Amino acid sequence: MTRDGIRIHEEADFAGMHKAGRVAAEILDALPEFVFPGQTTGEIDRKITEMIDARPGVVSATIGYKGYQHASCISVNHVVCHGIPGDKKLKDGDILNVDVTVIVDGWYGDTSRMYVAGKLSRKSERLLQVTHDALMIGLETVKPGKTFGDIGHAIQTYVEAQRMSVVRDFCGHGLGQVFHAPPNVLHYGRPGTGAVLEEGMFFTIEPMVNLGRPDTKVLADDWTAVTRDKSLSAQYEHSLGVTADGCDIFTLSPAGLFHPTYTPE
Repeated sequence: MTRDGIRIHEEADFAGMHKAGRVAAEILDALPEFVFPGQTTGEIDRKITEMIDARPGVVSATIGYKGYQHASCISVNHVVCHGIPGDKKLKDGDILNVDVTVIVDGWYGDTSRMYVAGKLSRKSERLLQVTHDALMIGLETVKPGKTFGDIGHAIQTYVEAQRMSVVRDFCGHGLGQVFHAPPNVLHYGRPGTGAVLEEGMFFTIEPMVNLGRPDTKVLADDWTAVTRDKSLSAQYEHSLGVTADGCDIFTLSPAGLFHPTYTPE
């Protein structure tokens, strides 16, 4: 069944999404030891590929997707999203988003979170915290009867109150047994607008927050999106299903590592 072009899933479908989401989250849980100054993003992606290949029945959703050839997107500093892993070495203080999507028994697990190479600056620490909290505020907004505009408005209002900006060129999306499906989940908006949330809707919330202006541009590789003003950008992403009284997050970190993994001084 669909509503406004959005698939309404059955109760049994939640189990499939939990299984896929957990695998993606476990892979991200294993990454901190591989993120350090001097490491390359290509090596991090190689570790991710190994972890996927080591799990029977699990495949990468991104290898081969529209010609993409990596098991992750790794976006460093002013890269907003869709950063391509490569030979560039991380420097002390670099922040990076790692985005992984896997397919398990036909279901898609999609999640991303932030990491730091070496010592985190105060400026970056605050950006990571605000971005993380913006996602949590978006998740708290989810319940039947609310609208997608309510989610976007809650995120935008919080971020802009922190004197940061929400990227408008990229958004969350529906998923399930497909990678990308309706609706587009905007991280800005007006209350009461957009489709009404119903139990059984599956989608991602994945706000991208910039320290500077929200404007982005895509580089010549047709993948990498960067901030136009070269300001730092951060992103956190969960996949979820709408329940009778809120939401069920499919990509929770089993090790409790989704929150920024630094130790504040």
